[in-house]
Amino acid sequence: MAVEIKICGLSTEATLDAALDAGADHVGFVAFSRSPRHVTVERAAALAARARGRAGVVLLTVDMDDAELDALTAAVKPDTLQLHGRETPERAAELKRRHGLAVWKAVPVSDAEDLDAVGLYEGVVDRVLFDARPPRGAALPGGNGVAFDWRLLDRLDPKLRFVLSGGLAPENVAEALSVVHAPAVDVSSGVESAPGVKDPERIRAFVAAVRGA
Repeated sequence: MAVEIKICGLSTEATLDAALDAGADHVGFVAFSRSPRHVTVERAAALAARARGRAGVVLLTVDMDDAELDALTAAVKPDTLQLHGRETPERAAELKRRHGLAVWKAVPVSDAEDLDAVGLYEGVVDRVLFDARPPRGAALPGGNGVAFDWRLLDRLDPKLRFVLSGGLAPENVAEALSVVHAPAVDVSSGVESAPGVKDPERIRAFVAAVRGA
């Protein structure tokens, strides 16, 4: 089965089109004001409408309250909510019921003990997304361009539906997939020319590298 590809943190029509034309399976829009990839509700809705029917639309949020998330999902109409904060399994289950959407939960990884959290979310969310634990003092919970030791995922249940993220780029994603037989990969900063500025050439190179792995 082909590895699914998500390009996250898109903010312009040109870079969204580059991801869609390259064959990305999922496109992600960030609703987190501290991120350089943050997009307004109006822009996220317009981009999601442009992508709908061509790729899965993923909306990334961080510990968002119900009122804000209700308004955001109503406007954007995503296929998937990606929870990238401190959302508990109970909160993830609540949001899945409330919105009737697929839910992915990011789990930060730096050592083997971090994988203990997987069991808490397994069977609750649709996919667990493994991202590198942010460096000390980092302002963002993800999108920091940092990788973790992919070999830590050797202990995973092979039936687990997960997404590999954290520090992936066109230059290393084939190596990552040779270590971890991930069913899906997610990239953001690795296809940028500057924080928050996606590079169409790097997007195309990333997709090609995954397809060629």
